[in-house]
Amino acid sequence: MNSTDTVIVIGGSSGMGLAVARRCLTAGASVVIAGRSPERLDAARTELACPDRVRVVTADIGRRAHVKALFEQAGAIRHVVVTAADLPYGPVAALTEDAMMRAVRSKFLGPFFVAQEAAARMKDGSITLTSGIAAYRPAPGGALAASVNGALEAMVRAFALELAPVRVNAVSPGWVDTPIWAGLATPEAKQARFADMASRLPGRRTGTPADVARAIGYLIEDDFVTGTVLHAEGGQLLV
Repeated sequence: MNSTDTVIVIGGSSGMGLAVARRCLTAGASVVIAGRSPERLDAARTELACPDRVRVVTADIGRRAHVKALFEQAGAIRHVVVTAADLPYGPVAALTEDAMMRAVRSKFLGPFFVAQEAAARMKDGSITLTSGIAAYRPAPGGALAASVNGALEAMVRAFALELAPVRVNAVSPGWVDTPIWAGLATPEAKQARFADMASRLPGRRTGTPADVARAIGYLIEDDFVTGTVLHAEGGQLLV
């Protein structure tokens, strides 16, 4: 990345996406962060403290018209990163069609819309998507996350061939301490679950948004890597 590059980060208002935006700014690039909440986007822009190199666009990745408008507003871009996710959890028998479509729109249709728009506007550069440990280590209640993440990884390999020379990759994080956990567990339960997971991982710690941002940064910068899923999970696949 350099001062002439513009990076779109969809899901950039918090967590891993915000960490990616911060890393890109540090590298000298300009950033367009997109998400569904105008309030969170404004807070992220303030936190990043680079008003001359940060733009925000309210957009739902699961809506084709929103993605098209995002790319039109962004102008010339070099890299796209997608960290947005809307993944309802629950027993298979209890999942509603609405819950299923929320996951499909955020993790399958949304990245597909991004690829369609990028194909018409990018001559090179990269698209980096976000999968997850659930595709490899599904847990009860996580079948929906496992399914859409597995589909997304298949999509990466197909896009890498069809969209070349644009490179297409994915990062697959393990457990990362992000705001999404607020909807999955109480603070006490989350702390206990993270402590248990950390005790089993080789490095004795779970992930941070900065860990994932470093992995995404590598995929952005290495122009010999495409069609790859990079695991940034601290050895969670092994335990």
